[in-house]
Amino acid sequence: MPSLGRIGVWSMELRFGDAKQAGAAAAELDELGYGTLWIPGGVGGDITGDIDRLLDATQKVTIATGILNIWMHDPAEIASWWKKLPDARQERVFLGLGVSHAHLVGQAYERPLSAMTSWLDRLDAEGLPAGARCLAALGPKMQVLARDRSAGIHPYLISPDHTKAAREVLGQGSVLAPEQGIVLDSDPASAREKARGALSHYLQYPNYRNSWLRLGFSVEEIDAMSDRLVDSLFAWGDEAAIAARLDQHWAAGADHVCVQATTGKGLEIDAPLAVWRAMAGVLTA
Repeated sequence: MPSLGRIGVWSMELRFGDAKQAGAAAAELDELGYGTLWIPGGVGGDITGDIDRLLDATQKVTIATGILNIWMHDPAEIASWWKKLPDARQERVFLGLGVSHAHLVGQAYERPLSAMTSWLDRLDAEGLPAGARCLAALGPKMQVLARDRSAGIHPYLISPDHTKAAREVLGQGSVLAPEQGIVLDSDPASAREKARGALSHYLQYPNYRNSWLRLGFSVEEIDAMSDRLVDSLFAWGDEAAIAARLDQHWAAGADHVCVQATTGKGLEIDAPLAVWRAMAGVLTA
């Protein structure tokens, strides 16, 4: 499987921001020592073209999808694209696969576990190796499938407690690569305000709500975006405080953690780039 490194970046800006600025930022992140750049794919679109663009802009870093929406792409087409890549590029591509959300997919949405199993069967038939893919698995059933049919899991909007539980399901030998939202802001009120701005979009997504319920949060805490929920899902404070949260993931069994800089600045790339630069000094050394 591709080398992910210990630390990566998860970024909407690298895919949906200004392409020239994103390419320059990706090249800088590569030089700063981040091991993997994760880009979203839940809305479909030309995900392979965007991977190609970031591969062109970088030299060493792995480009990963977090996630490729299985309802919006044909497995034969994805496998055909991957097999046409030169070996050096295949070694830098990691496909995170996910079942997305019923309200985004519409009537075509089926039982997630069986749908993912079928998609993996088709990838196998097309010759895309299990080591080149992982699953966005929040719950234990999808985690077991990921353990058996892929390199591991890439969970999103979770806590170190989730990482610990996931490692118990996966056992040793499967990659555990959680996303961690970060807010480089030491003021509790403004840091939590930025975090809530990012979190509010996901409140009505059943899979995330179920994940938080499994972690012990009440419906009331979720609906109110309580301090306890926000502080569990987002690391905020100075560089040392954020690094301490990532240490909790690694201690709980993570192999790789990718940070998503929450700035409240939309797709403007300068704001997260400043955070990535600041964090590189304590995370990539």
